Amino acid sequence: MKRFFKPIEKEGSSKKAALSPSLKDNDDDSESSAPDKKEPLKFVTWNANSLLLRVKNDWPEFTKFVTNLDPDAIAIQVSNAFSALFALPCADTDAFVTFHLDTVLSSLSNSLGFKQPYGSVWITVSQEVRIPAAGSKGASKNQGELKDDTNISREEKQMLMRALSSPPFANYRVWWSLSDSKYAGTALFIKKCFQPKKVFFNLDRIASKHEVDGRVILAEFETFRLLNTYSPNNGWKEEEKSFKRRRKWDKRMLEFVIQSSDKPLIWCGDLNVSHEEIDVSHPDFFSAAKLNGYIPPNKEDCGQPGFTLAERNRFNAILKEGKLIDAYRYLHKEKDMERGFSWSGHPIGKYRGKRMRIDYFIVSESLVGRIVSCEMHGQGIELKGFYGSDHCPVSLELSEASSCPESQKN
Repeated sequence: MKRFFKPIEKEGSSKKAALSPSLKDNDDDSESSAPDKKEPLKFVTWNANSLLLRVKNDWPEFTKFVTNLDPDAIAIQVSNAFSALFALPCADTDAFVTFHLDTVLSSLSNSLGFKQPYGSVWITVSQEVRIPAAGSKGASKNQGELKDDTNISREEKQMLMRALSSPPFANYRVWWSLSDSKYAGTALFIKKCFQPKKVFFNLDRIASKHEVDGRVILAEFETFRLLNTYSPNNGWKEEEKSFKRRRKWDKRMLEFVIQSSDKPLIWCGDLNVSHEEIDVSHPDFFSAAKLNGYIPPNKEDCGQPGFTLAERNRFNAILKEGKLIDAYRYLHKEKDMERGFSWSGHPIGKYRGKRMRIDYFIVSESLVGRIVSCEMHGQGIELKGFYGSDHCPVSLELSEASSCPESQKN
């Protein structure tokens, strides 16, 4: 297999100019210098459930999807890449960290079988990259770079870099926030013709700091903030401390949206919660779900993780206090059993046909008048349009601010 891979350069990138996300770059291509586009208007979010696995098994189909949709930004979750921190200073902005594709690729190598897909002209937000961060065993990791200290990881990193340096993905800069192991992680692809003013990897907006497991990428543009998160799963049992972890996360998210009210927010990703009964295919099934007969002591914690009353109430408070709107539900008032869910259970067993909407675009009320569309791109229990993941991509399109000034008066 090694003969199929080009040797990796010293810094792990065979096409460094095409892959580097540094805002110092002055790209010569026409896309980068296009004067007619100032800020992204088209976005995609997708929990890839391991980017490397998607590259290995489902890349042609996802590439076609991105080519046709042409997003400005792509947000990915569950990249499953190991991280290796690599900081790049940004001219005329506060310092922040960006991540090279080669970093994710190297971490992918350690996570055989993990995948992480990305989109194109829309902004694509990806969660669950599942690529380990760079760094030797026992040492601190670089959550912005892919692991590449073994033969397998180097080959996998090269595989990922080749996929992301080919059309349409070569048109994007990529920021990574990775986990120390083959778990979670996020990535943000933004067209090179758009330049965020700042990029952070934590809710506190502290330069160089990453959230545990690489769960946050926050890009600040002139007129809005784009937040990509992979929210932690609530879990089934109080004693496993997952309830506490999720409560803490929701508290921090509430604080973040209140403190960030000075600028409109677009929040996307796998938020791991179904807000209302309309957001699940079988409400009674999910409400009564339990693991091995275990019943939590607090009634509000009972049921399928992501559909407990406690989680739904906290999510509702975040939306209310942050003056935020669920873009999909704003446009789609009725339940859609064919295309109205972003996650689907295993096609074999009791979860066959059981589906939830847990991937979102949440926007500030001031942006509601600019919503053109918000769609799920998967359908049916056979997972058409899921591209190998158990989540389908979700897209959002906004109109230009100048075309609807009334929307900014709220």
